[in-house]
Amino acid sequence: MKILLDAMGGDKAPDANIKGAIKAIDQIEAEVILIGNEEIIRSKVKELYGKELEEISSRLKIHHTTETIEMEDIPTQAIKHKKDSSMVVGFNMLKEGKGDVFISAGNSGALLTGATLLVGRIKGVDRPALAGILPAYKSRLVLMDCGANTNCKPINLLQFAQMASIYLETTLGVKNPKVGLLNIGTEETKGNDLTKSSYNLLKEKAEGMNINFIGNVEGRDAFSGKVDIIVTDGFTGNIFLKAVEGLGKFVKRTLSESLKKNIISKLAAIPSLPAINRFAKTVDYKEYGGALFLGVKKPIVKAHGSSDEKLFEFTIKQAEQFVKNEAVEQLIKEFEKEQTILKQKEAKLEE
Repeated sequence: MKILLDAMGGDKAPDANIKGAIKAIDQIEAEVILIGNEEIIRSKVKELYGKELEEISSRLKIHHTTETIEMEDIPTQAIKHKKDSSMVVGFNMLKEGKGDVFISAGNSGALLTGATLLVGRIKGVDRPALAGILPAYKSRLVLMDCGANTNCKPINLLQFAQMASIYLETTLGVKNPKVGLLNIGTEETKGNDLTKSSYNLLKEKAEGMNINFIGNVEGRDAFSGKVDIIVTDGFTGNIFLKAVEGLGKFVKRTLSESLKKNIISKLAAIPSLPAINRFAKTVDYKEYGGALFLGVKKPIVKAHGSSDEKLFEFTIKQAEQFVKNEAVEQLIKEFEKEQTILKQKEAKLEE
């Protein structure tokens, strides 16, 4: 297996990307190909480790590129004109079968545009979306969409629910995952035009599409463990995701400062350290890797723009599992099955 990593994408590139790959390489079976400026990558490896990349691992490779898509670049123009950028080259390598999964922490808009135009959508999928994985009480939560599509239609949210359900059931073994629609109240009549229309569509189509729709879910109940998937538009989802990440950082920082406040609190904390560390690990979003880009023909993972070496490490391990679980193949199979059923129904109507 070959994992393609955009070494130049992200706020902390290429240092964090390189460090994350080197940390992950001994924990995975795959080969990692760092896509980016070879001179810069080799110089950084030498500076950080005092060795050549090949001396660290024979499964670490470099694919040279000369351009980088910056965060401020206009997505469509960047994909069109920066053909030798680490992101565009990564997409093309993935499409041509020179890699099994592509990871980037770069420009989200460019990632969405490139994945859709260069790699292509699964037939039947209106819009691919980012499925972020977050901690929940004694379980995990899939948030979809968490940033790819800022403007959505009800059909998009219906398909988000379908794709996330297929992913959780076929690759993570969650039977009949519970799907909730993110809203400001649990009542059927709550929300704006999008959420009201989406609620009605999900209620109408859920059973026929094997979606276990449980209704509206408020943000405060998202992590209760009573719901497996939260669907929403990418604008709301991204705000929700970043608010959760910010809260997690606040809790960890406040707890840490409280325990270190004085000698008494330090001594009192010692017996509780194992439990505190387990809690800190549970609420740390970095432990859950990046967001899976569901709905395209090949496996793509969007790492956080601010990813550090730890997050890259976990995202690389997650990406390997994503390929092993054949998540994309399962999605393609299910959507092909749906298209066949629709054609059969249309043929009967014509008769």
